[in-house]
Amino acid sequence: MCEFCHKHGEGKKWYLRAENYSEDLLSDLKRRKFIADFFSRAEYHPEGQTKLTKLRTMPGFVRSVLVPYLVGRQKKVHFGQVLPIEDLEGIFGFVTSVIRLPCICRHVNLGTEQRFCYGVSLMPQGGEMRKIIEEIDMDYLTGPNTSGLEDLTKEEALENFRQYEKEGLCHSVWTFLAPFIGGICNCDRSDCLAMQATVTNGFPVMFRAEYVAEVDPELCNGCRQCMRVCQFGAIGYSAANEKVFIDHLRCYGCGICRASCTKDAIQLHDRASVPVAANLW
Repeated sequence: MCEFCHKHGEGKKWYLRAENYSEDLLSDLKRRKFIADFFSRAEYHPEGQTKLTKLRTMPGFVRSVLVPYLVGRQKKVHFGQVLPIEDLEGIFGFVTSVIRLPCICRHVNLGTEQRFCYGVSLMPQGGEMRKIIEEIDMDYLTGPNTSGLEDLTKEEALENFRQYEKEGLCHSVWTFLAPFIGGICNCDRSDCLAMQATVTNGFPVMFRAEYVAEVDPELCNGCRQCMRVCQFGAIGYSAANEKVFIDHLRCYGCGICRASCTKDAIQLHDRASVPVAANLW
């Protein structure tokens, strides 16, 4: 179990606890301001990425002290965790409303509106989270000639997530001042600032999933489609065996490789059951 499962989940998956999506947490004025600033201060995000790039080039002994400190601070404000589609289905078992909104990372990296982010709420019509976002300058958030926030049914949202999996996007949940969870994102390494920070710059802002992937060599036909979609470089190929294999030290347990496999050769196992990966988060 990840650190948040112990702190915010009483030893169970913290993102499957309804209280972490509670409207009561949005009564905190500090949290409301943080959410508003997060969505409205576009200039903040590329500045943070520039700082991470500089951090990567610092001497090892400086990084060894600075990174744990900064990550610990990040966990208190905005932190995520990768999760597979079945856990998303669990979340949609208790949330009551879903809104789709533009992705800040894509806005920063691509300069265009791409709607891969979802706000979830226990209340109808998005609850207080929707009110907070709607108070932001919508010209920045959605750009011209757009329909604003989109209300989706849970079924529509899940169908979108399944399609994202086919495209190789990784699902993740995100806090806005822990333990409040307000968003679900669909990330890839080319455009997602969080994945770039975590995987490229060695500054983790998301936990790995509670799972790791495993390949059944009897079923694998060596097509390597799973390698093409893995965002974490966790899949290798044996030319001798003509099979793929999972590097558990790199696997984030997102399940995207599983979704791409036409032979059902890939399964997810609890991270705790795989000794080499059990304490990697």
